[in-house]
Amino acid sequence: MRSPVFVIAGYVLREAASRKFILAFLVGLTLVLATVALSLKLEVVDGALAATRLFGEVMRSNIMSVDVALRPVYRAAAYLVFYGGILFGIVACSDFAPGLLSPGRIEHLLALPLQRWHLLAGTFLGVMTLALGGTVYAAGGLTLIFGVKAGYWTLGPIIAGGLACVGFAAVYAVMLTTATLVRSAALCSAAGFVLLVGGILAGFRADVSRYLEAGFGRTAFDAVTLVLPRLSALASRAADLASSTPLEKGSLGMLLGGVLVFGLGALSVGFWHFEGKDC
Repeated sequence: MRSPVFVIAGYVLREAASRKFILAFLVGLTLVLATVALSLKLEVVDGALAATRLFGEVMRSNIMSVDVALRPVYRAAAYLVFYGGILFGIVACSDFAPGLLSPGRIEHLLALPLQRWHLLAGTFLGVMTLALGGTVYAAGGLTLIFGVKAGYWTLGPIIAGGLACVGFAAVYAVMLTTATLVRSAALCSAAGFVLLVGGILAGFRADVSRYLEAGFGRTAFDAVTLVLPRLSALASRAADLASSTPLEKGSLGMLLGGVLVFGLGALSVGFWHFEGKDC
C-alpha cells in the first residue's frame, strides 16, 4: 500500500498535467530550446571557440577557450532559471494547496485513512517534484545543446537548477503555510512574491542598510532580513556554479543551511496550525 503522502503528491501532479497553462509553458520552453539548437552554430577549433553564429549572423569572431566564452551564457541562464523558475512556480502553484483544502474537498479527504500532515506533506512533495522536473528539463536541455555543439560538458547549469529548487522550496513552504491560514490562491501568491522580494533584499542586506537612515526603520529592516533566506546570494552562487567560477570556502553551505532551516521552520508552523484546525 502506498504512503498517503505519495498519493496526495500524485494527485497534485495529475492536477498540474491537466492545466493548459503549465502545458503551454512546457511547449514554449521546448520550442525555445529547439530554436536555439537549430539556429546556433559554434565553430570550435582545438578546444577554442573561433566564431559564434545565431540565425546566420556572426555574434563573436575572436578566438577564446570554450569554457571562458560560454561563462556569460551559463551565468545568464542560471539567473533566468533561478528567478524565472521561482516566479513561474509562485503563479502556477499558488492554488494547489487552497484548492486541496477548500470546503467540501477537505472533508472528503479527511474521511480517508490519512492524517492532516499527509495533505500538506503530499502537496509540498508534489509541487517540488513538478519544480524539479521543470528545472532539470530547462537546465539539462541547455547543457545538452552546448555540450553537443561545443564539446564542452558541465553539470554546472543542472546543479544551479537544483539550487533554484532549494530557493523555491523555501518560498513554497511559506505559501503552503499561508494556505492553512487563508484558503486564497491570491494571498498565497502574494506571500510568495513578498518572500521573494524580501529574500532578494536579504542578500543585499548590508548594502541596503547602509543607505537607510539610522533609527527604527534601519533596525526593523536589519531584524526582518536577518531571518529571511538570502535568495539573491543563492542565485549568485548558482550563477557561479553554472559558469564554473570558484566559490568562497563555506559560502554555499551556510546559504543552503539558512534557506533549508527557514523552509523547514515555515513548514513546521503550517503543520502545527493545520493540526489544530477544526477542518
